[in-house]
Amino acid sequence: MSKARVRAVYRCSECGWETAKWVGRCGECQAWGSVAEAANAPAGRTPAAPVTTPAVPIGQVSVKDSEFRTSGVPELDRVLGGGLVPGAAILLAGEPGVGKSTLLLEVAAKTAQQRERVLYVTGEESASQVRLRADRTHSVHDELYLAAETDLGALLSHIEAVRPTLLVVDSVQTINASGTEGVPGGVSQVKEVAAALVRTAKTRNITTVLVGHVTKEGSIAGPRVLEHLVDVVLHFEGDRNSRFRMVRAMKNRFGPIDEVGCFDLGAAGITAVSDPTGLFVEHHSVQVPGTCVAVTMEGRRPMLAEVQALVTPTTSERPRRTTSGIDSSRLSMVLAVLQQHCGIRLHQHDVFVSTVGGAKLVEPASDLAVAVAVAGACFNIAAPMGVVAMGEIGLAGELRRVRDLPQRVAEAARLGFKVAVVPTERGRQNGPRRPESWTVDGMQVLDVANVLHALTLLRLTRQQ
Repeated sequence: MSKARVRAVYRCSECGWETAKWVGRCGECQAWGSVAEAANAPAGRTPAAPVTTPAVPIGQVSVKDSEFRTSGVPELDRVLGGGLVPGAAILLAGEPGVGKSTLLLEVAAKTAQQRERVLYVTGEESASQVRLRADRTHSVHDELYLAAETDLGALLSHIEAVRPTLLVVDSVQTINASGTEGVPGGVSQVKEVAAALVRTAKTRNITTVLVGHVTKEGSIAGPRVLEHLVDVVLHFEGDRNSRFRMVRAMKNRFGPIDEVGCFDLGAAGITAVSDPTGLFVEHHSVQVPGTCVAVTMEGRRPMLAEVQALVTPTTSERPRRTTSGIDSSRLSMVLAVLQQHCGIRLHQHDVFVSTVGGAKLVEPASDLAVAVAVAGACFNIAAPMGVVAMGEIGLAGELRRVRDLPQRVAEAARLGFKVAVVPTERGRQNGPRRPESWTVDGMQVLDVANVLHALTLLRLTRQQ
């Protein structure tokens, strides 16, 4: 009898990438010296096996068992597409201390209040430590079961005994699968633990939430296959210096991936923020030079954020360009356009640009607000009160159209702003002319073709 042919497999210890021959650098995560020979696997054909459930026409498949159930936290339901789905596997990742455990304890308590049994398994803290947090956040309920386990077999036994409808595992990197090589948190261990929990979630129709760690680059720690195994991947973001937190969906098999949920993390727990705009806008009683309000889209939700700029003379050969909440490369491009097409000389000035409240403006639609703030700070001229500006600036000085413009304008009008400066919808205009305007909910909307027209309209073009 011939023996099964054996092939060598080389696997990266950082991300789980596999290759048929040894290489010094991982082809997936680009790590050096992390590829080593793994257990040999016999190569051959897989024989046919009995099926678990027979195939049926798709029209006969029932969807009643997979209907959305509210988590009790409206902002999380928004991100998930309507709520928790029975049998779904959800991965929640975020930096240490951002509030992942606090959020999931709140979700567990809200679900338990709906007379649904919940099992919260912690591998990073003791049961008494979680109980202290539950007392502080008022998350104690009789239907909320708590267990401190790091062994996968014991975790599966808890599931068999409690029979929950919601399972929370904090975190997947701390669970150890006996009989699997590697240490907890390693590639093999994480793959085995995640596969076992996802399999249990599907067979028992249990909504499972797994907490994942992140690397120093901000990506989810462990093999990339972990993100493929689960149904939903959520990122929990926040600044340590701010109480504001956001949840983004990076993958969602049951809903959109362009929604965000906003939360406020305080001493009494975490609360949903349905209208977060006020956190990023400073209310000035008088006109202040160097400020402008931008309208950005966080998912499908328009949010207003104030941009502040400071321009000071310098004798240095290399003027400073310092940003906070703004992409530094976008600022450099805006400053070059202001100097080339608007006659604003900034090569002998330090420029500092920041946002209010720790907001991060990453989309190009905030370019015009940055330009208005810098021009006002340079000339020490304040823009008119109640003005918002939105538009992407091109290298030729033109303003490009932005997506979801009606939603942005409506949000600014709802918050009481009087004037909105937006890109023209008719394409690029060569000659200067007075922009057209219309009214939306009592707010005047002004069409401008390029950044020079916008600064002229706001009277921010005085020569130095």
